[in-house]
Amino acid sequence: MEYIDIVTKEGKPTGKSELKSIIHQKGYYHHTAHLWLYNDEGEILLSQRSAKKTICPLMWDVSVAGHIDAGETPMQGIIRETQEEIGLKISEIELKKIGVFECFQSYKNGIIDNEFHNTFIAKLNVPLSQLVPQESEVEALKLVTFKDFETLINTIENNDNHFVPSNKSYYQFVLNQIKNSCNLY
Repeated sequence: MEYIDIVTKEGKPTGKSELKSIIHQKGYYHHTAHLWLYNDEGEILLSQRSAKKTICPLMWDVSVAGHIDAGETPMQGIIRETQEEIGLKISEIELKKIGVFECFQSYKNGIIDNEFHNTFIAKLNVPLSQLVPQESEVEALKLVTFKDFETLINTIENNDNHFVPSNKSYYQFVLNQIKNSCNLY
């Protein structure tokens, strides 16, 4: 059973934790971790969410994402999630935190998801073929060029299977941070 720390609407610890299912049922605020991986060829790794997911099944989105377990730091959470979801071992030194982003959404299935995305970027130093998707979380993986990523952002309202439309500014920020890390400005 997955326990997650509950935070205030400002993202501060409350000292309480609860089951993930209860957190989504009651709409408690909580932290997640996101990792956007990019390579030297100017590509960003996208993960397709598993068909089994209750939120946005089969949507293409962030390279790795997951809930931060009770007692974990965002850094520990993303290192664990990266190993679990795509079989990639990554260290703290490889991760660059680019911010914490509010994402408060309710879904038709009754889930109230009030998350703070602790967002990291890192260079992907292995070929796509070496990554191992976790079947329960990840349907498929693909690399898209920075240009294609930007096109997906700019046409987000028409892309029913890429990205969450309400998060458009978040994706643009991520792309800019990755370009800055690659010195592409």
